[in-house]
Amino acid sequence: MNYVLIGMPGSGKSTMGVLLAKYIGFGFVDCDLMIQSREKKLLSEIIEFEGVERFIEIENDVLSCLCVDRCIIATGGSAVYGEEAMAHLKENGTVIYLKISYDEMVKRVFSDYRTRGVALRAGQTPSEMYADRCVLYEKYADIVIDESNLTLEETLQKTLSRIKQ
Repeated sequence: MNYVLIGMPGSGKSTMGVLLAKYIGFGFVDCDLMIQSREKKLLSEIIEFEGVERFIEIENDVLSCLCVDRCIIATGGSAVYGEEAMAHLKENGTVIYLKISYDEMVKRVFSDYRTRGVALRAGQTPSEMYADRCVLYEKYADIVIDESNLTLEETLQKTLSRIKQ
């Protein structure tokens, strides 16, 4: 049994993942780091030189092959584009959507989104990406944690109480 964190870039999946893992005694897997390790490139380099679609294929492949138990899995924001990956993750865990507002995402990420490796398709605006992904996050989520007006600690406590239910 795993807990899989999905959500927009900047929603705190990696940060929350480490904290959750410590609190419940699970391992922690950061999928972005797994991709970088496998490809021997930064996410931003993969996106820049191989393109967004190829990045999504790589991400789908890495997540589809992930075999762990009792782990918190922090996915990349674009993981929900991989149908095989999401089916595999749902089969082996509970999917938790860390939900932030569009304005919060922009504030946290879009000053440096190119260096962060955000998979923004050619010609796609941040608002179009947000709208596109929200539908998929809602589709795959078993639990939704709305982070609006919550501190990191409050988000952690809300998540812990939901997974204990």
